[in-house]
Amino acid sequence: MDMIIEYKINAPVTTEQFLRVLETSTLGERRPVHDRARIEGMITNSNLVVTAWAGDELVGIARSMTDFYYACYLSDLAVSRDYQAVGIGKELQVLTKKQLQPGCKIILIAAPSASTYYEYLGYKSNPRCWVLEP
Repeated sequence: MDMIIEYKINAPVTTEQFLRVLETSTLGERRPVHDRARIEGMITNSNLVVTAWAGDELVGIARSMTDFYYACYLSDLAVSRDYQAVGIGKELQVLTKKQLQPGCKIILIAAPSASTYYEYLGYKSNPRCWVLEP
């Protein structure tokens, strides 16, 4: 696939664009895509959003919450199925890291099927993660 992908930092993303990339990636299966208010809150209140665009179509997103100095929680990493396996997800993470100060950690909760992907990129597994469900 011959494509030109443009990456942007904190570019405006509409709720509809965010929903579309979630639904066209595997991440939509684990996000509240039927709760528009939650999806809108998720995109509106993120303080670091790195996006990948094919023309005016959002095809990838790395959505994070961070203090930029100590910890960055990479909450969503999604790439539309038609654009997967060409390095977009990796580039979104590289660009996320470049926005952070030296020494700032990126923390994420991986989908079970993505564990080997993150290990390949240099992430270390941490058994001390705890989640308090609502």
